[in-house]
Amino acid sequence: MEQIVSFLTGNKIPIGAWGKQFFTFLTTNFAWFFDSIARGLTFVLESIVVLLLFFPPLILVAAIAALAWYLQKSWRLAAVTAVGLLFIINQGLWKETVETIVLVVAATSASMAIGVPIGIWAAHNARIYKYLHPVLDLMQTMPTFVYLIPVLILFGLGVAPGLIVTVIFASPAPIRLTHLGITSVPKALLEAGEAFGATKRQLLWKVELPSALPTIMAGLTQCIMLSLSMVVIAALIGASGLGKPVVRGLNSLNIPLGIEAGLAIVILAIILDRMCRVSTGAKS
Repeated sequence: MEQIVSFLTGNKIPIGAWGKQFFTFLTTNFAWFFDSIARGLTFVLESIVVLLLFFPPLILVAAIAALAWYLQKSWRLAAVTAVGLLFIINQGLWKETVETIVLVVAATSASMAIGVPIGIWAAHNARIYKYLHPVLDLMQTMPTFVYLIPVLILFGLGVAPGLIVTVIFASPAPIRLTHLGITSVPKALLEAGEAFGATKRQLLWKVELPSALPTIMAGLTQCIMLSLSMVVIAALIGASGLGKPVVRGLNSLNIPLGIEAGLAIVILAIILDRMCRVSTGAKS
């Protein structure tokens, strides 16, 4: 038994060295490509942040509260949104909050744009989902810092790698829930659509997607929550936002700063979650 263990430890498979060679090859030959992506993403995200910060905070608060009312037809949600954002302004974290909103919205949009089509494709092709399933398991179970290293090597420090890491982390949720929603459509609905002569495209847009919408929207809210959970991790590689004061509070044992930034993240999570839920009708 000891000989077997000695043989295994003495003949280590150099997977780490192979990985280093692979990423060295990428950075040597394709640095221009990854740098272009990083610069492009950074320019877009920072430009949006500058544009939003150009407006007075109270104007943005009113606009977000109005959007909350428009999406859910709830004055209570609009009031809670306004109070929550005013509290964040009171704590001196408005700039960081805007940066976080831009990062989360961008990551969520990219994750949904990737996840929903793949989920639909996998729902219509069992073989695709069979091969996709272990990949999704790997993406959701692998520790964040494991794929943080290669992303940092390829894209450097800044908001761009933070966005990319967040998209990688959040994408499995919309893929899984879109697949679940499409495969859970009652067969009676599909048979009724086919009986009326609907094509596959018409079945998708007029039967499957409307029926699966609550599940897909659950994927959206999951995506938002996962993106917010990456805010602190993204701050470790240079992304701006509410993660930075949390990291500063952790490094300097500044408990008040950590509590303020953490509470701001919680408030933002509640607001975004309530705004993106499927509306069940008009509310007071």
